[in-house]
Amino acid sequence: MKVVLQRVSKASVTVDDVRIGEISDGLMLLVGIHEDDSEEQMEWLAEKILKLRVFDDEGGKMNLSVQDVEGEILVVPQFTLYGDYEQGNRPSYFEAAGPKKAKQLYKEMITYFEYNSALNIETGKFGAYMDVQLNNDGPVTLVLEQ
Repeated sequence: MKVVLQRVSKASVTVDDVRIGEISDGLMLLVGIHEDDSEEQMEWLAEKILKLRVFDDEGGKMNLSVQDVEGEILVVPQFTLYGDYEQGNRPSYFEAAGPKKAKQLYKEMITYFEYNSALNIETGKFGAYMDVQLNNDGPVTLVLEQ
């Protein structure tokens, strides 16, 4: 599983000209599911995201988690994170999980956040063409893999 985590001052996702998810201060996550990923890996990564200290404390040090600052999380599926570009000029996505498995783990990650935090969790739409907009705060961007 691969997640591009971005600290944002705001972020939104739109499908067919309808805004389906929107947050203010918090984390925007692009989530890629690998064909070999498991529920245990997803839970480990989700817990890490909830506890990762990427928000500034009063002294300006990144010492607070999204839970500490009562931020929000926008979770967006992103199968292209597993694009293989080594041969040719068009990426292939053979390592990405198939739609059934990827959708299941994506939904389980959202459920994990909802049940293990009191934060507002917004989502993209699995399998849809999405317009994602964000204001990266910092910028703070991390690539997490499990």
